Amino acid sequence: MFSKIVAIEPVSLIPSAEKALHTFANEVVMYPDIPADDEEIVRRIGDADAVLLSYTSSIRREVMERCPNIKYIGMCCSLYSPESANVDIIYANEHGIKVTGIRDYGDEGVVEYVISELVRSFHGFGQPAWEGEVREITGLKAGIIGLGKSGGMIADALRFFGARSEKEWAREKGYRFLPLDQLLEQSEAVFCCLNKNTVLLHEAEFRKLGDKKILFNTGLSPAWDEEPFVKWLSGNNLCFCDTVGALGGAHLLEHPHVRCVQASTGRTRQAFDRLSEKVLANLSEYNG
Repeated sequence: MFSKIVAIEPVSLIPSAEKALHTFANEVVMYPDIPADDEEIVRRIGDADAVLLSYTSSIRREVMERCPNIKYIGMCCSLYSPESANVDIIYANEHGIKVTGIRDYGDEGVVEYVISELVRSFHGFGQPAWEGEVREITGLKAGIIGLGKSGGMIADALRFFGARSEKEWAREKGYRFLPLDQLLEQSEAVFCCLNKNTVLLHEAEFRKLGDKKILFNTGLSPAWDEEPFVKWLSGNNLCFCDTVGALGGAHLLEHPHVRCVQASTGRTRQAFDRLSEKVLANLSEYNG
């Protein structure tokens, strides 16, 4: 049982989950807005021994140093590695602070976005058809970079529609591994499904990718260096991102070869249900 749980920003829990938080602590405080800076985060945490946050704020070591009562931090967002996390997990581990995160809660919406945009592009719905004439996904040479949960689901969805995937996966599904440069050269469409702050596409990779290609980024941050990316965009190519963060900034939104819906496609009603269940499960496990 915690003395006090503080959600320092909106954490997208459904109402029943917010109510359930009160079974884990004597006091629960939920803030409705994003804190402006570390000073505000420290003020909000105060003497709380449990903290919840989403992906829009960070808890750095300087914050934890000033909030000595913290013993649990619940990330109500994806946690894949200490390097990509918005919590200083290394410092937390060194000081006995338990950090939990969740995974695989918004992937279904992302897959639907990818298929929807690909179909619209190929069929020319609301835009010129990508190849000048209507085509199907059938036969598309698709390369998946980052075959985790969402990358695997995208590969499965493309395979259902008849695409050929060129990335490591279960051999029985018929997928195969290619080194990155070969994957880029041989794929007509490439799907980057990488952890936050993971950059794999540099100048040499964009040269390998070449012209007349489609690039999707479903991560939270760009999978590329911006300068060679912009140069590649100037060719006969298209890039799809759901959020400005995945694209790399609002200054790229007006580029004629960019398609950005400016919405997190994984944030669905069902995703909030899954997120809430997993956040409560983490709290239950910690409390034993």
